[in-house]
Amino acid sequence: MKTAVLGTGSWGTALAQVLADNGQEVILYGISEFEVNDINRNHRNSHYFETEISHDLKATLDINDIRDSDLILLAVPSSVIEDTLLKAADVLEKPVIVINVAKGFHPKSHKRLSIVIEEGMPAEKLRAVVSLIGPSHAEEVIIRLLTVVNAVSSDEESAKTVQNLFSNDYFRVYTNTDVIGAEIGVAVKNIMAIASGITEGIGQGDNARAALMTRGLAEMTRFGTALGAEKDTFLGLDGVGDLIVTCTSRHSRNFMAGYQIGRAGGAEEFFRTNTKTVEGISACRIVHEEAIARGISMPITDQVYAVLFEGKSPEKAVYDLMHRDLKSEKI
Repeated sequence: MKTAVLGTGSWGTALAQVLADNGQEVILYGISEFEVNDINRNHRNSHYFETEISHDLKATLDINDIRDSDLILLAVPSSVIEDTLLKAADVLEKPVIVINVAKGFHPKSHKRLSIVIEEGMPAEKLRAVVSLIGPSHAEEVIIRLLTVVNAVSSDEESAKTVQNLFSNDYFRVYTNTDVIGAEIGVAVKNIMAIASGITEGIGQGDNARAALMTRGLAEMTRFGTALGAEKDTFLGLDGVGDLIVTCTSRHSRNFMAGYQIGRAGGAEEFFRTNTKTVEGISACRIVHEEAIARGISMPITDQVYAVLFEGKSPEKAVYDLMHRDLKSEKI
């Protein structure tokens, strides 16, 4: 089977290498001439990694080179998923499994990304949608450190196909059919990662982070089950697993965004200077608005929203969280 990876960024490159290591036919399609040439000529993607990558990886600037693919792996920001899909659909010769690896919601419609893909891909070109998501950093996968993720889909056979394609000695894939829970979990954890970074940025320690992650998991579960997710999903890889890795690692863009905001005493400087995609920022706005509309209590999300979009100081946000009405942990 041939897989086309759309996007020559860090995650697309790392996952393409997993497939190459497994002896699979894979090609990366990108729009950056520098990145494509770097992969093909130098066996590097030096915009993202210092390490040499597999010599079996090939990249292209020509979308026609993906026409005979059996699977499409979308490794692009959520804001350009629809345009990328339509570009691919124009040249594909047969229906494909679309593998999504982005974590978040559509910035305009607020829809989960699997729905965006199902609605944006012509029906005659789509076999199934599978989300390959879980606790993972491209910086570790590219050097083949142990990683475990989920292939999530309502089409279990397609999830198993993806599971078998990617699994190897260092990259293990489980399957999960709770699409709602998994997609919400990996999106909401980005909000909590911003919060975690903020707490470190203002000088708090391990106690604060442990509390933040635990109560963040409670928020994630409350929000997800209200939207139809299975509660157990949030105790798995796409819930607590992704929450741990994103809230504790400096590889995480969301954590580092929060850290910079905490250190600066507010979000103004971050927004003025940031050039990277930080999915948790968009997710925070969407989850905050949806939670208000549905009457779901999300106190950490509310405070992150206030820091990001209302000019609230991180210290005041933490103070207000600590001085909420006292209650039972189970509430």
